[in-house]
Amino acid sequence: MIPEDFRLESYDYELPEELVAQFPSPAREESRLLVLDRRTGEIRHHQRFREIEDYFRPGDILVGNDSRVFPARLLGRKETGGQVEVLLLRLPQEGEPVPALFRGKRPRPGLKISFAEGLSGEIVRVLEGGKVEILLRASQDLLSLIERVGRVPLPPYIKRAPVNEDLFRYQTVYARKTGSVAAPTAGFHFTRELLERLQEKGVSFLTITLHVGYGTFAPVKCADIRQHQLHEEYVEIDPGTARKINETRQRGGAVFAVGTTTLRALEFAALKTGRVEPVSAWCDLYIYPGFRFQVVDHLVTNFHLPRSSLLILVSAFAGRELILKAYREAVARRYRFFSYGDAMLIL
Repeated sequence: MIPEDFRLESYDYELPEELVAQFPSPAREESRLLVLDRRTGEIRHHQRFREIEDYFRPGDILVGNDSRVFPARLLGRKETGGQVEVLLLRLPQEGEPVPALFRGKRPRPGLKISFAEGLSGEIVRVLEGGKVEILLRASQDLLSLIERVGRVPLPPYIKRAPVNEDLFRYQTVYARKTGSVAAPTAGFHFTRELLERLQEKGVSFLTITLHVGYGTFAPVKCADIRQHQLHEEYVEIDPGTARKINETRQRGGAVFAVGTTTLRALEFAALKTGRVEPVSAWCDLYIYPGFRFQVVDHLVTNFHLPRSSLLILVSAFAGRELILKAYREAVARRYRFFSYGDAMLIL
């Protein structure tokens, strides 16, 4: 008998389709904010995300993920004229095959594809689950060309084509290091002005890097969630950032993580010693109930898909029943869900 916290079916909830946000809020700070206190179980509601300022004290630290999404979705044609779509799963390097999702008829090794502006590709290997390895070639700098001809890789639950607004709204204002194929969406709600106001209040803002992979959208399929395996994602935390976070904790300041990616990176870096260590490595840390958190006190996050590793992570952080109670209340109050949706602060 699988204990309830480890049963996949325990991470389901009813969500009306119209609550899945298809566009971002008119302004970043204008999204709504649900605050969940995991000690008391209290739930509070704020009409404007900027009211999050009230939960910070001088000496606290806010940590975000500065990974930048690249336009990983490429539209092309086979030599026979058939249309295909390729979603790159990692940032490509010149001369090296890169894993990708392939949408089109009959991929095979040796298949050549033409994209726009002289960008071309050849399938090197066909993998399971609609994936391939593709070698890209360009007449000029490969990454610059992908930036021009690629499309924003909006998640599959956004049922529309990308528009110009997505180029900057499906990105945090502090994104710097290119490498993600899915955005660290909890950071969408922060503006430069809000970050400046927090810093004026005595709150430090630091960034780490975790390049988010497409696997973040992959549903968990194991009946026992402990059997699930998480995809690898590249994490980088420099020595100065690690030191400042550890010093903040020693002084009694609270650590606020912006998003599940930041939380995973920080907890991954502290697995061996309980302190955040500098790291530059591939991370496949899978957090589910029973995990012992050593770094993060408070989590800023969005509302996550049913049966997803992200919903399991926040349930490990706050308790499954409390999270599902908050989600039911969010549905009843018509919060907007997923990447472009509203925000949640778990204290």
